[in-house]
Amino acid sequence: MAASELRNIAELLSRHESDILAEWLKTQFADGKRSHLLEEADVRAQSKEFLTLLRAAVEKGGDDIQSLSYGDTRRMLEDLSRSRARLGLTPTQTAMFVFSLKEPLFARIRNDYASDPQKLATVTWATTQLLDKLGLYTTEVFQKGREEVISRQQQEMLELSTPVVALWEGVLALPLIGTLDSARTQVVMENLLQRIVETGAGIAIIDITGVPTVDTLVAQHLLKTVAAARLMGADCIISGIRPQIAQTIVHLGVDLQDVITKATLADAFAIALRRLGLSVQKAKAPAKAESTADAAAAAERA
Repeated sequence: MAASELRNIAELLSRHESDILAEWLKTQFADGKRSHLLEEADVRAQSKEFLTLLRAAVEKGGDDIQSLSYGDTRRMLEDLSRSRARLGLTPTQTAMFVFSLKEPLFARIRNDYASDPQKLATVTWATTQLLDKLGLYTTEVFQKGREEVISRQQQEMLELSTPVVALWEGVLALPLIGTLDSARTQVVMENLLQRIVETGAGIAIIDITGVPTVDTLVAQHLLKTVAAARLMGADCIISGIRPQIAQTIVHLGVDLQDVITKATLADAFAIALRRLGLSVQKAKAPAKAESTADAAAAAERA
């Protein structure tokens, strides 16, 4: 973009800033679908700040929005994108903050350069390119922020879906529900090892009742988790081996000979207790207490 065109844009913003701001605010609030989500005072402050930063960046020269001269402008758009994402606006609605500035700017360009068609065309094109770059940058920042939020939520869901609970002193249980892939295996392993360190447990039960299918990859992930737990001094028992899963493991040729497996979590817990020298016995039913009426009758007879 030529330096003269940039100067024209800067001069235009300087001469008509108040008028452009007023018309721009009207354009932004013309869309009732998003206006109710935004405070008028916030939009006014953001719009005024953007015009000031944009004029300063253009005056320094250059149309590269990644340059140092546009640093403050970029940071302002980044903050705006994050705030509007939290309010529930879409990427398109967020980018319209910049794109809606075209209408009032073009109106001023037509008024100032109506007598010079060549100048009118070049300044209009320069303004379009600059605002398009800034608008697209706003969308990119919005999408990046949304992806970071989704990634963080996925990580939190992984951690929540792999709780390690203490069944007894020295016995941990890790119930797995859903598909076990490489990413989740890493979370499972980290959570289990951390709990082994914290509790000093010597036995860990990995329950796969909620795992829909077991293929070679899932079996390998389980074996890696078992091996890691053993290195920390804890033996593992795998429970929840249904008939279908048992047949699949046999057909796949997965070697689970060194791992104790049980059909239910209760069976695995019973083995864990026996290893600790403990047992569970059924208590005798308490004697049936006499009712108040029976006691009163016995007292009268006496």
